[in-house]
Amino acid sequence: MTMQFTKLVAGAALLLAAAAPLAPAQANKIEVVKSPGGIEAWLVRDTTIPLVAVTFAFTGGANQDPEVKPGVSYLTAALLDDGAGELDAKAFQQRLEENAVQLRFSSGRDNFQGSLTVLRDNLDQGLDLLRLAVTQPRFDNDALERVRAQAVSALRRETTNPNSISNRVWWKTAFPSHPYGRPTNGTLESVPTITGDDLREYHSRVLTRGTLKVAVVGDIDAKTLGPALDRVFGALPAKGQLNPLPAARIQDVGRRIVIDLDVPQAVLSFGGQGLARKDPDFIPAFVVNHILGGGSFSSRLYTEVREKRGLAYGVSSYLLPLDRAALFTGGTQTSNDSAGEALKLIEAEIRRMASEGPTEKELAEAKDYLKGSFPLRFDTSTKIASQLLQIQIDDLGIDYIDKRNSLIDAVTLEDARRVAKRLAHGGMLVTVVGRPKDLTSNETGK
Repeated sequence: MTMQFTKLVAGAALLLAAAAPLAPAQANKIEVVKSPGGIEAWLVRDTTIPLVAVTFAFTGGANQDPEVKPGVSYLTAALLDDGAGELDAKAFQQRLEENAVQLRFSSGRDNFQGSLTVLRDNLDQGLDLLRLAVTQPRFDNDALERVRAQAVSALRRETTNPNSISNRVWWKTAFPSHPYGRPTNGTLESVPTITGDDLREYHSRVLTRGTLKVAVVGDIDAKTLGPALDRVFGALPAKGQLNPLPAARIQDVGRRIVIDLDVPQAVLSFGGQGLARKDPDFIPAFVVNHILGGGSFSSRLYTEVREKRGLAYGVSSYLLPLDRAALFTGGTQTSNDSAGEALKLIEAEIRRMASEGPTEKELAEAKDYLKGSFPLRFDTSTKIASQLLQIQIDDLGIDYIDKRNSLIDAVTLEDARRVAKRLAHGGMLVTVVGRPKDLTSNETGK
């Protein structure tokens, strides 16, 4: 058997194992494992498939980028597995392939995250490569210049992409003097100025044990996992030096910004004040949003905009609770001739939800769907690991999986109607990219 064929077989086995379904009850068997060095992880042990999935996060994502250099966290994530320790980029990638190891790193607005997926037989090799990437990244100049060129090329493509333009303008307008207003992947001006020292400085401040959260699912027991946590993360600094992140509220609600771009379809982005994840009304708001725009083919927005009038292929809304802000947001894409009508329908449905709330039938159907679909978030090892990590990030408690459906069940029609008014309070900021007919920019509140 050739080496290349061996790699293909190992890679296929890894993908199949990662996608293998688990019994729903297994997601509830969560062990809290603490390493000898004090690093904590949540573990769901499953010996039915030869796989170990590890997810982890550090507090501080793109919100820790220097003000004049957005994109530092983005490049850091892209370069962690592009050479580490004594292995340059080529050697590191070859080692990953030889052992069928999947490493992923990403930086969101509030967290820097990573994941490892590896076959049980290759666990030692996978953990060692993860250790090197997290604790000894090289940030070599040649690797940085290659990744920088890719990032700049992507940013140039975004200058003519209506979705990217709408997204950037919306966030910049909503949070003009806050880190949330900066693009997470940087700008054409900032990315060329980022140096290896910038990446090393970010790495030393953000990737520390003090804010580390870990979730592990698969064929590994607590006795093995404890020392492994120290082995992988133990060399990181105990505490970071995170820049303070001030609380923020969305600005310019009531304003509409139209950006001229010669494209056949206009992109609409809208958003207003949402609810924090720890707000007692978040679960009722989650149910209300499902009825309004989060329920895909069953939502009010989809029914009015797509089914009845055929103005768009899709339209949606969602809740986005960040560490220091909370949003209710959404969007759609429609022809330039229909953009004005689509926006009026969206605004009318949001107002109607605020004034009337959902019906008893809508509430019952939404609750049934949200409860019944919940197990689908736990049908593979990688999904379970991701869910366990997010529960830790949101600080919802280790019993959240057990009580989540009862929280949804407890939402009353009175709760839903009260929260619907909260979601619509204060208006929305809207950005439109294209050449929409009879739709122009306005000032706040006009």
